[in-house]
Parts: sequence; structure tokens; C-alpha cells
Amino acid sequence: MERVGVMVELSLDGVKGLSGAGPPGPAFRKDETMNWNLQEHGVWQQAAGDTDRDCSDLCLEWDVILNGPGAAGPWPECIDRLDDLGVSARKISDLRRFCEKMQNGDYVVLRLGTSLILGVGQVIGDYQWREEFGDIDGWDLEHVRRVRWLWKHGGDPKRFPTYTLKQGDTTQRLDSDEVMDWIAGLKVSAGDAKRRLTSLPDCTGVEEVSLETISDFLFDHGVASGSIGHLLDEMGELVRIAKWYQRSSAPSEQETVTYLVAPLLRALGWTPQMMAIEWNKVDLALFGRLPRENHSLSVVVEAKKMNASCLSAASQAESYARGNPNCRRLIVTDGLRYGVYVKNRSRGFQLHAYMNLTNLKNTYPVYRCEGASEALLTMAPEWRDG
Repeated sequence: MERVGVMVELSLDGVKGLSGAGPPGPAFRKDETMNWNLQEHGVWQQAAGDTDRDCSDLCLEWDVILNGPGAAGPWPECIDRLDDLGVSARKISDLRRFCEKMQNGDYVVLRLGTSLILGVGQVIGDYQWREEFGDIDGWDLEHVRRVRWLWKHGGDPKRFPTYTLKQGDTTQRLDSDEVMDWIAGLKVSAGDAKRRLTSLPDCTGVEEVSLETISDFLFDHGVASGSIGHLLDEMGELVRIAKWYQRSSAPSEQETVTYLVAPLLRALGWTPQMMAIEWNKVDLALFGRLPRENHSLSVVVEAKKMNASCLSAASQAESYARGNPNCRRLIVTDGLRYGVYVKNRSRGFQLHAYMNLTNLKNTYPVYRCEGASEALLTMAPEWRDG
């Protein structure tokens, strides 16, 4: 008897809402593996980012693939607005493939660059527009498809010769025989083929945070009133400066530190004596006490050019903090967005809070971290671990 495992059977979950799962997949005999039958379904390659950003971890964690820009609203209602905003016809065609041409039951490989594959899965259900993916390290990626990942890289991506995968558009048909042959040889267990999708982040409690709320929060946690008043005044000015840069030309990393990051930290209460720019390769080092030496280092700040990925700088910032036991905080920023990492004794540095000065939120479920109020508190000199 022919084995039961045809992928079209696996696609009948029909996931359309927030549940993240449908009815169980087909029955398998014990220890049986799945047939791929690649000729019967569409096969796609989906970019996980670019040379600067890599959102593959989020895609694999939440069982999704993402596309943007999504701030103009759901497809297809957004088409006219995208055109008005000057989005290219090529990009709109790319979104059309993602939202319309890709079908429930199709296969998808998650690529990075033109040679790396980080995941292989099956598209489950229909296209969705999800507001919680509206600020992914500076990208608005609200266009979402659910994917049951059947193979994940586990720290060892599958590498092909350069240009085996296509450059350019985010969503494209896969036409590499070499990749197809590799996929056909992957062994997928019955459990993996039938597993329930991860439920999408619960965003019922996400809301914008007012400056008054931030002020009360910081005061309740011991930040001086003078610092709070200065901070609130400074934040408005920094947003104006940042928006001017966006309208004209993006600042260099040095300008980002000088005109955007350092003023915010000064407003939070860090004194010039406690701040050192370009200290031992660190963009901006913050010291808990004097003199400015390794044992006094409290915070490593790594800055990127505006609109570049800031979260991708976390590993570099952590390398600078290594060997300094009193350095328990990292700040990565492009001048508008701030990722604040706190050192966990067992797991190293973990993203603790995320903040976008132009869109202050109280929490970020997609990152499983806190929002603006906690980010500012954690960046302040008064912050104490625990």
C-alpha cells in the first residue's frame, strides 16, 4: 500500500483566524515519514531579510513568513495607497505573489542571501494582515502567511553555491533543481508533519504610551523629577531632529550618537563624566562610577545608521561587554529605535525592552519583551537589576 503522506493532505487545516492550528493531519503508521510530492504544489522561496536585517528567528518562532511594506493596510485595499506613496510596481507585484498567488498547501523555503536556507515548511491557510508585525526592527511587515515549519536549521543552515537562490524580490517561485532534490530527501516525521502551529502573539494589551504615563512610571521607580522633565522635553526635540534626517539624508553613526543617542542618555541623567564616546571600540560607553575603566563599565551602547537594523548589532555589543562582569546592560539603536538587553546569569544577554520614539508602545509581544517605559527606565542610571 502506498504511504499516506501527500502534502496536499497536510494543508487542509484551513487556518484563517488566530488559533494557529487546524484539525490533525493525516494518519501515519508508526515511524513513517512524509512524502513531499513537490510536483503537485507551488514551491516558493521567501527572503528572511537582507544583508542588514535577518528576521528568520521570528519567522521560525511564530510559524510565519512576512512581507512589507504593510503600514498601508491589508491587501488588496492597500494597492492604491501604495501607489500613491511611490511604492514601485515591482514591489506591488511581489506583494501580489505573497498575498494572492501563494496558496494554502504550497511549500516555502526561508532563504538568507542567495545561498542559505534556514527553514522549509508548508503554507497553512489564507493570507492575513497582522498589526503586531508592524515594527520588526524598523520594517513594517504586517503581510503574513502562516507556515508549518517541517525543517529548521538548528544553528546549521543549509548552504548551496552562491546564486542558487534568487536575489531581488522577497517572494519568488523556486526553480532550482538542486534545492528541489535536497527538499525531496528531507525526512519529516509524522509528529512534525501534524504539529499544531504556534499561536500568534497575544496583542490584546498592547497600547500606545503617553508621555504622562512614562513620567509617572519613571518617577515611581526612583528617577529624579528633574531628569524626567528634561527627558520629556528632549524626546520631542529628538523626534523632530530624526524626522528631519529622514526627509533629508540619514546621519552617519557618529552623528547618530552625537545628536540623537547621547542627548537622550544625558536627559536620562547620565553625566558627561560617566559617558565616553568611542571608548575601546565601543560607540558609547556608560560607567557606573569613576574612573572610566573596564571594571566600572556599566552599559555598552552600539549605534547604527538611521533606518538600519539596530537589533542585529546586539552580538557586536555583547562581544564588547564580554569580560566586564559589571556590564549588565546593552543598548542598540539607530537613533529612533532602541533595543535594551539585560544580562541573565544563566542565558546571557536577553532582549528586555524595545522602544520606537515615534511610536511608543507599552509592550512588544512579538519580541516577548517590554516597551517604552521599561526601556527608558532600564537605560537610566538609577536602574537596578531585579
